[in-house]
Amino acid sequence: YTSGSTGQPKGVAITLQSVTALMSWGQKAYLPEELAGVLACTSICFDLSVFEIFLPLSWGGTVILAENALALPTLPAASEVTLINSVPSVVQELLHTQRLPLSVQVINLAGEPLRTALVRQLYAKPGIQKVYDLYGPSETTTYSTMALREAEGPETIGRPISYEQVYVLEDAQRLLPVGVVGELLIGGTGIARGYYRRPALTAEKFIPNGLSPYPGTRLYRTGDQGRYRPDGQIEYLGRLD
Repeated sequence: YTSGSTGQPKGVAITLQSVTALMSWGQKAYLPEELAGVLACTSICFDLSVFEIFLPLSWGGTVILAENALALPTLPAASEVTLINSVPSVVQELLHTQRLPLSVQVINLAGEPLRTALVRQLYAKPGIQKVYDLYGPSETTTYSTMALREAEGPETIGRPISYEQVYVLEDAQRLLPVGVVGELLIGGTGIARGYYRRPALTAEKFIPNGLSPYPGTRLYRTGDQGRYRPDGQIEYLGRLD
């Protein structure tokens, strides 16, 4: 379920094919030692849990359960956590309390804008080797873009992951050039079937993909705005509403 920017929960129907694509991408994007101990701290009603639970179990890692991310320091297996998958505000609080385990190598951050100041603080901690900025609504199966952020690098959400396409369009029709702000629309294997028992909303948000040579493919209208940089990375610029 997702509430998006409206606060009204709605069910998102995800296919097994989409989850399988996410798992296949994750196996290539992360090293085995990075998936050795993945913190599972997200409600199973929320899409981040798909990554936290199924990716390590698919590729030989361990799932370390926690009631929430802030409970991490009290876990018996806290020293075995190698990857945290959360939102910037939660990780900021772990930093503030100085209770981030030294075993953590990778931090995935999603769901909120990731500021360079936090990236810089994370890289200053011993053990942390990679900080990823991941973007994607529930309607496209958890993640659609990925950026390996640098301590002094630009604030971007990176490039589309292997099986997704991200377009910057005007009025959901006209493709905009590099540097011009428009709505972010997503296509690819991660696209959901639609909203559970919400046919009108499904038709509004999941539209035919006029940019694809393949009939029957669709795009998801995110309601987010952004633009492509000359280096091929995407800048997230907030909600259209």
